[in-house]
Amino acid sequence: MKFEKARPFMAIVFIQFLYALMSIVAKIALNQGMSPHVLVAYRMAVAAALITPFALVLERNSRPRLTFKIFLQISILSLFEPVVEQNLYYSGMKLTTATFTSALCNALPAMTFIMACIFKLEKVNIRRRHSQAKLVGTMVAIGGAMLMTFFKGNVIELPWTSKPMGIIGQAHSMNTPKQEDIGKGSVMLVASCFSWSCYIILQANILNTYNAELSLTALMCIMGMLEASVIALIWERKNMSVWKIHPDMKLLASIYGGLVSGLAYYAIGWASKKRGPVFVSAFNPLSMVIVAILSSFVFLEKLYLGRVVGSVVIVFGVYLVLWGKSKDKIEQPSTNAGCAETVVKTDEQMVRTLDNNQVLPIHDQLMIPKAVTHSQSV
Repeated sequence: MKFEKARPFMAIVFIQFLYALMSIVAKIALNQGMSPHVLVAYRMAVAAALITPFALVLERNSRPRLTFKIFLQISILSLFEPVVEQNLYYSGMKLTTATFTSALCNALPAMTFIMACIFKLEKVNIRRRHSQAKLVGTMVAIGGAMLMTFFKGNVIELPWTSKPMGIIGQAHSMNTPKQEDIGKGSVMLVASCFSWSCYIILQANILNTYNAELSLTALMCIMGMLEASVIALIWERKNMSVWKIHPDMKLLASIYGGLVSGLAYYAIGWASKKRGPVFVSAFNPLSMVIVAILSSFVFLEKLYLGRVVGSVVIVFGVYLVLWGKSKDKIEQPSTNAGCAETVVKTDEQMVRTLDNNQVLPIHDQLMIPKAVTHSQSV
């Protein structure tokens, strides 16, 4: 039972590790001149090829009928993620750094919470302390994102970033991005987070009517591949050489990215059903920490005081939101769990009432199963 409760945590933590490594691999490929739009198209092609066979075999008997309405919803879903989100994400990463990208994207839980409130997937009672924590945490996280964007601060020197070390450091050490590029990249990354929030909210809604996570993931990857390819062809129409692929980091980024996408979409959909969309996005700070550590070694990235302070502020806000969510779970169990608990309590109260030969109120009599009603009359 404890393992069952821990499974959503384990799944999302594992996905964050995969995402962190993907940020490093993708940044190397982008530094080598790979187009972010082509990377998204190739990544989705690999993801579709990997996940579709599993969906066809494992859910051949349980897959719901695909109506035109559901197909249209999936097409819109895949437009939010991967097409819009990943194109903006990699374009923003190319202008900034892997660490900055991961840190700024920690504002995602706050955006997801706002979107969830708009679509009534989250309930807010301003008189409750946990609701106040979620609201304050959202504002703090957004404030931290703004602090990261507009305040740089002094350099925090690390022993291994003071001079190039080893082959990896010499090959991938990078210049500090210009403040103008930081500003443009920040806008792209915030828009990317907004698109990702829309995806999480919409996916949670679609899974209520199309309850087949693998098939949904496969359809998303196929539609994402088609939509991303069209955008990449339009965007790179004057430079078709960017489509050439060789056995290098560009190929590795495409293959590994496709594998991560397939696993992540499935895990996120499953965990979102179990614990809700805000829970899924609340683990992003873990990825930021891993990326910051790896980037300081691989890219010799320098850490700035303003970025570190902003990251800490974002993490503090995120966990205020997460604390509020944990109190929601105590006061308001999930729908399925709540229904089961209600039935059990009702049956227990009914049996105790029958044993005591008490007369039930009319609304309780209506809830008695037929077999129990018959035994009572006998």
